[in-house]
Amino acid sequence: MRLPSARLIILGLTVGAVLPFAGSAHAVPMINDPQGFGGITWGTTFKTLDDYALVESTTRIKGYELKSGPPPLGEAKIEMMRLLTIDGKFARVIVRYQGDQTHKKVLAYLETTYGPLDRTPGQLSVGTLTLHNWRGPETEINLSFDAKQERGVIFFESRMLLPTFQDAISDTVN
Repeated sequence: MRLPSARLIILGLTVGAVLPFAGSAHAVPMINDPQGFGGITWGTTFKTLDDYALVESTTRIKGYELKSGPPPLGEAKIEMMRLLTIDGKFARVIVRYQGDQTHKKVLAYLETTYGPLDRTPGQLSVGTLTLHNWRGPETEINLSFDAKQERGVIFFESRMLLPTFQDAISDTVN
């Protein structure tokens, strides 16, 4: 098994750490905080999850994907779903998808599940980049969609473990 270099992992984690701040002025309150993802509670240890394969690893951060491939997100077919742990605790999910039609399905799923967005014109876009954010007591969801390339990325993350991720990134960079 070939694991990605630490540089790729750090880049992905840095983007995830920056997205909450980019869209935080337009965050909407989450109506249904899942307190985790896919039935897995934030902070759960991954040693007992046999359906997942380790696909990336640094000293403190590990990434896992379902051995059977990424499940759909609502009705949207996605390209990649990676669950990340920090110091062995489940803390973040990264979802990647492609296409405008898929984006519309992803948005419909997220709005139905976590709450409607504020669609005031001009609030959620920066050039071709659209940012959306849902914030609950334990979970934060950040979606970024590049309309020009028709590529989207979603971060589902534990609000409590987010500072630990940022510390791990700082420790790796320094």
